[in-house]
Amino acid sequence: MSKIADCPAERATYFFGGKWKIRILFNLFNKKKVRFGELKRTLSKVTQQMLSKQLKELEQDGLVNREVKSVMPPKVEYSLTTFGLSLIPILKSLSNWNNKNSRNINLNLNKNFDENRI
Repeated sequence: MSKIADCPAERATYFFGGKWKIRILFNLFNKKKVRFGELKRTLSKVTQQMLSKQLKELEQDGLVNREVKSVMPPKVEYSLTTFGLSLIPILKSLSNWNNKNSRNINLNLNKNFDENRI
């Protein structure tokens, strides 16, 4: 992590930035333990490569635990760490903010989308 450290909010969002990380975190929160294939099916539009990359980053950042079971064939389960669980109220708060402001958010997203298409 470079000079992100100067802004506390930017430091915090570093851990869940990325198109799929929030979805992965909520999936793990709702299901407690999830295998890779189940996550892939749930997040059907994510590529296997991207899901693997995002899970590795979440694991490296201490948000996700990867547990390898010694069975044949090997079984890998993902779950949230205590640090990862501490992020859930923040993500729920963002979700609530979105719900309360969805009209305004949609207007701005559509406006920005239209401006970028020109």
